[in-house]
Parts: sequence; C-alpha cells; structure tokens
Amino acid sequence: MWSASVLAQVLPATRRQIPSLQDVKTGTPCQKFDLHQQGDDMSDRATDFTGSIPAFYDHGLGPVFFADFADDIARRAAASAPMRVLEIAAGTGIVTRRLRDLLPSEAHLTATDLNPPMLEVARAKFNRDEMVEFQPADATALPFPDASFDTIVCQFGVMFFPDKDKGYREAYRVLAGGGRYLFSVWDSHRHNPIGRLITEILAGLFPHDPPQFYQVPFSYHQLDPIKDSLAAAGFTDLRIAVLSLSKIVPDVATFARALVLGNPLVDQIRARGGVDPERVIEELVEALPREFGTNPTRIPLQAIVWEVTRR
Repeated sequence: MWSASVLAQVLPATRRQIPSLQDVKTGTPCQKFDLHQQGDDMSDRATDFTGSIPAFYDHGLGPVFFADFADDIARRAAASAPMRVLEIAAGTGIVTRRLRDLLPSEAHLTATDLNPPMLEVARAKFNRDEMVEFQPADATALPFPDASFDTIVCQFGVMFFPDKDKGYREAYRVLAGGGRYLFSVWDSHRHNPIGRLITEILAGLFPHDPPQFYQVPFSYHQLDPIKDSLAAAGFTDLRIAVLSLSKIVPDVATFARALVLGNPLVDQIRARGGVDPERVIEELVEALPREFGTNPTRIPLQAIVWEVTRR
C-alpha cells in the first residue's frame, strides 16, 4: 500500500512541555484563513459540505484521498482497545467504518461532523445493531461531558477548525485521564502536488479572485505551531508519523469531477460567476495525466499523523 517506508518520530512524555520539533520539520509559519467567511460572501465558507457534495466526496475523493490513511489511523486508534471512542469531523464515515471493524465489539463509537448531510451518507454504511452513534457537532464546542471518551480520532479535519486552539482544548476536556487524541493533517503543496495543480488552474481561470478552498486543507502542516498548541492545551507524550503514498487514480474523469463537486469549491466557483464548474473539471481532466502520468495516473500524497495523551 505505502510506496515508501513510514517515517516516525517518537518524543518522550513530559509534564511541562512537548519538546521542539524544529529538527524534524521547519519552514515558514502556517497561512491563516477565515474558514467561515473568505472575502465578503458566505458562499466561500470552506466547511459547508452539503447538497450533492457528500456523494461526490465519498465516491470520488474517498478511494483516492482518504481510504488508505483511514486504515492506518483506525489501526493506531484500535491498538489500545478503547471502549469509548469519539470521531470528530467524521464526514461520510470512511474512518468510522474502519474503526467499527477494528474496535472491540462492545466498544461504543460516536461519530460527529459539523454537516448533517455528511453523516447521513456515513449512517448508510452501518447496520442498525452496530454500536455507532451519529451526532452533528462543532469540534470547538463539543456537546459531551468532561472525561467522556478514552480515544478521539480526527482524520483531515483539524485544518478546517476556525479556532484550532479551542478545538484542542475541547478534545482535552472530553478525554478521560490517559486518553489519546489521534489526528492527521495534510502536508504542504510541495508534498501534495495535486493541491498546487488545482490552485494553479483556478488562478488561471479566476485571475482577480481565485477560489481559495484548496489552500485550506494544505495550510496547516508546520510542526512547531501545532506542537505549541497541543502543549498549551495540556497534552503530553507526543508522537508523529509522516506517511507517504503514491496513489493510483482509477478513473481520471470521476476523480476530476469529485475534486470540483465533492467539496465547497463548487459553491465558490458558482458564487464568482463567469466560469462554469464543468470548465474547471475539463481543465483537470487534461492536466491530471499531463502532471501525473498515464496508464496509470499516479499522484503522490503525504500526511502527518499526530498522537498525544491527556494527563
């Protein structure tokens, strides 16, 4: 599955602070975006996964972007056999399904997401008798009592939190003592050139006001700011793993369509006017094989997985 060996950096636990990661990864500070309102139009919200977006997200993006990383983070989470597990930003249940398959049968799994339409797609992947509860929730204001969970999992969701420090504090609050928080973020455009490619295409089509959605997922990758936020929230025993994957795109046209229609980018395009979303899809269908080869088209992906412990 993985085209390169996993690089893991394990750092010792400390009660006072998490050691510096400057020797692992350095660079310029993370870009900041207003995830609730970019520019003056609420249609630029980067967190609105509604309408037809969930279906395109699940079927078109899920197999390429999320499935393999979901297998990895679910294995990490299930390794300690936790009995009370919370998933944040569960989306269409790609990680949720893996977690339920790997957790003890008597473990209770709660899957949350800001967008109820995403959870409806997730719910369809489970039988009624499986111990999974679906609940809409804001990751920065979780509707659960203190110390409710043994483990929290969040795959590729933290980047979208408008107040990441508050999100970490909420995760810390609802974890029991000794509980673990596992989450992943995408690395930069340098290591995920698909993000750069889409950004360049959009800049060419919208020279004065390009849609910014694909800046958000790849904007939160510098280790030291994340480490500092986790330490400030009270977490200890930091572990990170950098996972690299070369992923085959089985159907370029389906993938290109999902890249546009499977997230709020489609709403940002329509809000600007002048360019039909189909035009962006056509550009991607041409650019993907040119950039990433043919027979097969293979894109490099890189993610950073974090694991911390509540005191």
